[in-house]
Amino acid sequence: MRKIPTNSKPSPGKAELPLDLSGPHVTPGASAQQRLYQALCHAILGGIVKPGEPLPPSRTLARQTGFRRNAVVTAYERLIADGFAVATTGSGTFVAARIPARAREAPKPKITIDAPQQGALALGCTHIDGRALQRFRAFVGRRMRAFSAEHFHYGDPRGSRELRAAIADHLLSARGLRCDPEQIMLTSGTLHGLRIVLSAILKPGDQIWCEDPGYPIARRTIEHCGYRAVPVPVDASGMVVANGRARAPAAPAAYVTPSHQFPLGVQMSMPRRLELLDWAREADAFVFEDDYDSEFRYDGAPLLSLAGIDHLRRVIYMGTFAKTLFPGLRIGYCALPEKLIGPVTAARAALDRFPGTLMEGAVADMLNSGAFAANLKKVRRLYREARDVLASTLSAASDGELSVPVPSQGLHLVARFDASTEPLVASQAKSAAGVEGWLLAETYHRARPLPGFVLGFAGHDLPQLKASAERLAKASLATLRESRKPRARGTKTPTARATL
Repeated sequence: MRKIPTNSKPSPGKAELPLDLSGPHVTPGASAQQRLYQALCHAILGGIVKPGEPLPPSRTLARQTGFRRNAVVTAYERLIADGFAVATTGSGTFVAARIPARAREAPKPKITIDAPQQGALALGCTHIDGRALQRFRAFVGRRMRAFSAEHFHYGDPRGSRELRAAIADHLLSARGLRCDPEQIMLTSGTLHGLRIVLSAILKPGDQIWCEDPGYPIARRTIEHCGYRAVPVPVDASGMVVANGRARAPAAPAAYVTPSHQFPLGVQMSMPRRLELLDWAREADAFVFEDDYDSEFRYDGAPLLSLAGIDHLRRVIYMGTFAKTLFPGLRIGYCALPEKLIGPVTAARAALDRFPGTLMEGAVADMLNSGAFAANLKKVRRLYREARDVLASTLSAASDGELSVPVPSQGLHLVARFDASTEPLVASQAKSAAGVEGWLLAETYHRARPLPGFVLGFAGHDLPQLKASAERLAKASLATLRESRKPRARGTKTPTARATL
């Protein structure tokens, strides 16, 4: 086996590297650095460049391929991270002397985060900037190389203090919420945190206020755990607290999305927030604040969190990295009132001992290094553009039959028909268009559902997003026209109520 020279520079003969940038080994539509990385892997595995041989300087390869130099540098960094290449200071980048055994088979095109496998308009999709992804990979690699004793024993049920401290700093700067790292508990997501805290503070059969319409998966979780969800209507100012008082004045908990109500997108007004906190104090109750997408605000600074107003006395704040990084991390967190730290920690220890430790350090590095904030800044611009494309396309292609308020925050929007529209129109149009997303009716519990759609715009390619929106708008028009045709005498108008 040839050894990598330590004091040689890439030879001129290797400056022009034959690369196949359009073969089946390259993912169509992938980013420049991803296509270049795949082409380089193909050349290395195919023997075009041998182990130990030099790769062209980044500027040379940039001129040859027409890509920007930073795309070449990023591709080289990924080759090094994956073991295909090594870099020698002052000498350049070389093919590794030994290629990873797992890669000796013919390479297959990789699915990247840039190409989500859910259809356009689906909720829950995200995007991560290429540079941020590279930094995350580097942080994970560094943490794995420095594998420490902490992974060989059971840890704190709340998770690593390092990540909890980084989250506490983030909450103070981004949400105006001051808390000690001791008050933070890491979870595998919002629903996981909800289950843990509920088990610590409630008993089976207890009532919990839930927004109607609201997040149906949270309501199902609450009911599955043996608690009773009390539907409380939502208006333009958020949850109608007076209605909750009338229906269940002594309920020990409420679940709300005050910064960006799901699904309607309204913001809970300050008078309504104070009214909710007054009730919680009077009833000796706790409020779960699900702040699921506050980092994605497009007009002005984010509103102060409910927990920030309350100073974490009666509010349990819940956040997640599923939207700000990617769902596969399975890392969320709760910020707890001091009086709940003991019982909630005990409940966590009884439920699943402690969270996984391998990714915690890398996420802490993302937060502490500034890479997390830089990624948010970049993807916020992408999501704003996607939001505008989706809203304008739906409005124009539906001839105004769909009302599409443009949200100032979040990763989804609501497209509504006139309230007098037959209930089946939305479901028939969605089925005919073959698109993802939710029916607005699916988010209602007892209130009369409005006809319309809840549509995601984050993490989708713009052309696919636009095409899907056009299909849905056209299907909506066709279904509306059909529903307005005169019916034969005696024919009943179909009615439907979506159930979950």
